[in-house]
Amino acid sequence: MPVQIIVGAQWGDEGKGKIVDMLAGDADIVARYQGGANAGHTVCIGDRQFVLHLLPSGIFHPHICCVIGNGVVIDPSALLGEIAQLQAAGFNVGGRLFISHNAHLIMPYHKLLDVIREQTTNKIGTTGRGIGPAYIDKATRNGIRIVDLLDRDVLARKITANLEEKNQILTKVYGETKIDVDAIIAEYEAFDKKIDEYITDTALYLNKALADGKRIIAEGAQGALLDVDHGTYPYVTSSNPTSGGACTGLGIPPTAVSDIVGIVKAYCTRVGNGPFPTELLDATGERLRTIGQEFGATTGRPRRCGWFDAVALRYSAMINGITRIAITKLDVLDTFEEIKICVGYEVKGKRLKSFPTDLATLERITPVFESFPGWKEPISSVRSYADLPSNARRYVEALGGLTGTSVWLVSVGARRDQTVTCS
Repeated sequence: MPVQIIVGAQWGDEGKGKIVDMLAGDADIVARYQGGANAGHTVCIGDRQFVLHLLPSGIFHPHICCVIGNGVVIDPSALLGEIAQLQAAGFNVGGRLFISHNAHLIMPYHKLLDVIREQTTNKIGTTGRGIGPAYIDKATRNGIRIVDLLDRDVLARKITANLEEKNQILTKVYGETKIDVDAIIAEYEAFDKKIDEYITDTALYLNKALADGKRIIAEGAQGALLDVDHGTYPYVTSSNPTSGGACTGLGIPPTAVSDIVGIVKAYCTRVGNGPFPTELLDATGERLRTIGQEFGATTGRPRRCGWFDAVALRYSAMINGITRIAITKLDVLDTFEEIKICVGYEVKGKRLKSFPTDLATLERITPVFESFPGWKEPISSVRSYADLPSNARRYVEALGGLTGTSVWLVSVGARRDQTVTCS
């Protein structure tokens, strides 16, 4: 299978990092296709835990080449910090990390505008990392790309033109201090020198790899229900985490894609604002958060928790082309007497036929639940599907059946080996 796309099928934080890291052992290349340093992919190597924000989750395998595609917006300080962190931990990235020359850069004014807008007019629940404003500049054709770092005159001209507008907004609308042009130019020239060895035409590199029969894993950030086109707009991210984003974000053809795997948590979580039909604002929700350690890998914010939403996953499977899923954090449910799955939505007593993406309807939903008995025993040491408790198997099979997908993998802990193959 030339290209396998790994998609977060819920609202993000599904455990993509672990699954990509695990699957990467049999791959040649892992390529990140969208998002920025607002994503946090957690990978456990032995007793060590790493949180990646930009580097693909295959970076811990010494034989894997990793690509940051053109669809990613790159924060220089975050990227250099991650590279330094891994090098210090003994993971060499030299000669196997490739960054697209067409990737857009997050600038200091993007971060500042992100924070200000979140505090004043645009309360979406962003991380304040400058992701949205960077994608805005990309869409309005004012963005700074890595290739622009090659020519100081081009870089200076573009940054100066951008700051003429941004400084007007910062000073006259928000009362902030004007940003110095020369300081930014100097900062990004220094950045260019540090990352120059990693920059390449990654679309060309990936397509040559495909021609050579290499196996590529395309890694998304966030989740499908946060997709700017297909998610719970406006409470979404600024890019396309859905499977279609992999082709545009990496420069590979759709005909190269042979497998799309959806990563789902055994329950649901969401960070930030926006509709969440199965959210539990009670002791059960707090229990899920505590046992599951549901705090954002990037921000540390507590995640909102709720029961598994089969309606939302059916929608996600449809728009992504997901045929099989990997379920993570099943072990978090070990101590629950009763576990619920949302099997339908109602609005004013009327059953909806599909997942609605308009905010007005989503905010009026009453979820319809089906209850399942818990298994009341630890499963973190289980390595065979047949050895899972019968109630755990019943729950897993219900997740697959209710969502029209087949369950491929079940994760029962954070380590690579704490994974059960189902089919």
